[in-house]
Amino acid sequence: MALGDLKLFAFLKTKMQWHQARQRVLAENVANADTPRYRPNDLKPMSFESRVAASGSGALLPMRTNVAHIKGSPMPAPGPFASARGGGWEVTPAGNAVVLEEQMIKVSENQFDFQMASTLYSRSLGLLRTAVGRNG
Repeated sequence: MALGDLKLFAFLKTKMQWHQARQRVLAENVANADTPRYRPNDLKPMSFESRVAASGSGALLPMRTNVAHIKGSPMPAPGPFASARGGGWEVTPAGNAVVLEEQMIKVSENQFDFQMASTLYSRSLGLLRTAVGRNG
């Protein structure tokens, strides 16, 4: 069995590739911050649920396998701190809609998410090495 056949590794690899592509798009936005009539671009968000549905493995639902397990409760509704991002950013007189502060926030979030995915990938590889008996 190849490493790419494991769904966790395939998902993490796809997630890291998505973050790389998003970094390119955000860098183009920053580079065109002074271009007249330029509108910032972004990628469609990648969700875990859509990737699981695309893999054909069905819904991932928690199971209560023992009566001693605690029953789960539904997720609460978003509170007052939920992110409500809209198109409320200003447009310059030249028609440019790139706001550097917004783009830098997105770059920072993207960097953090990429680091998290790459850490999960490397730690999972380490677990597989330990399971096989190679502490490399």
